[in-house]
Amino acid sequence: MLPSELLISRHSGEELTPKRLAIAPHNLEMAEELIRLFAAARGTTQGELNRQLLELEGEDTDYRIKRGLAHLLKAEAFSTFEVVSPLEPQLLRSRVFALAAQSAPLPQTAPNTLDALADHLSSELGYEVFPDQIRCGLYADLQENRILTQFDAPTPEALLHRYNLSQVQGVFYRASHILINAHRNDPGEYKLLFRYLKLFGLMTYIEGDADHGFTITIDGPTSLFKPSTRYGLDIAKLIPALLHVTRWSLKADLHIKDNYSNKDKTRRFSLNSDCGLVSHYPPGKPYDSMLEASFADRWPTTSDWQLEREVDLIPIPGSVMIPDFRLVHADGRSFLLEIVGYWRPEYLRKKFFQVQQSGRDDIILAISDRLNLEKAGVKVNETPARVVWFKDKLSPKAVLSILEAQSTP
Repeated sequence: MLPSELLISRHSGEELTPKRLAIAPHNLEMAEELIRLFAAARGTTQGELNRQLLELEGEDTDYRIKRGLAHLLKAEAFSTFEVVSPLEPQLLRSRVFALAAQSAPLPQTAPNTLDALADHLSSELGYEVFPDQIRCGLYADLQENRILTQFDAPTPEALLHRYNLSQVQGVFYRASHILINAHRNDPGEYKLLFRYLKLFGLMTYIEGDADHGFTITIDGPTSLFKPSTRYGLDIAKLIPALLHVTRWSLKADLHIKDNYSNKDKTRRFSLNSDCGLVSHYPPGKPYDSMLEASFADRWPTTSDWQLEREVDLIPIPGSVMIPDFRLVHADGRSFLLEIVGYWRPEYLRKKFFQVQQSGRDDIILAISDRLNLEKAGVKVNETPARVVWFKDKLSPKAVLSILEAQSTP
């Protein structure tokens, strides 16, 4: 993402519109020029790279755009900067200064000191160390001295898409209230979105169901007692996940400091699924765990019960529960299966509370007997769900035995 000083936007009344670059020849050429510069800079220092980037900016009025694109290329997704030194630089400096203290502090003694230490290190490390390597490694831990060792070049078009997305993400650094309407979509899309909501620890309230869609309310960083930049970044990280949902709309209230009056002003921002932004997040893993994958792989194809993954979304007060599988019989009967594997006590308490709050009588809980439910404060006999226990792997036969025990309607 981009730092605040590289965000560009315009205001129209109370509405804020972030800068976007068209996927046009001029912009593609600018992106390609930057990518070529980074590719040619492999093996050089970050300081030298920065100098070349400044030369490329020149006196152009679009220097902030070039600087923003370069900032994205420096990110870990594309560039790897490493400290290259015979020893950890702090230890190397200590060795050099200790050896230099044994001689007179004269410029002409420096080469002798480096030669002597190079001999010592060659003997200690088992390979030849040269004086120039010591000289370069002394302050290799400074940011400008780190070496660009690897560069995974994106396409110019992908870089422009990342820039446009980053400009939009920057809007949420100063959000106070966010409302997302995720309209009726494929349940798997909801699953991915809710997983990211949990991953980033966002303060959310969820209402709705899979048939009509969900309304997600998020408190922004400026709504906290003490505004948190880190929380604003976490909200911004959610946007690429939201792009994987087919139909949605978003509205946000923003608190932005006016450059002239130095006072906070309220602004509005809106976005929807027709925005044209492109996500760089993967669309989701096939399964959340090896346990789920193994169970699905071993499900018998000849069974009368069909195994479906993450189909049902169960709304509960202020949240949503998404069972791992749905089991459907040819005669119309269906059950939901949730696998509870190796998790923390907080997760276990929440999971069993969700089952109780769901009000459903068609849930099967597969629980690992390795879990200390008593220590977590969970009482299995108080859950309305049917329970099947397993050790290392969940056996399809054990689940089928519970299904077959149910009476035919």
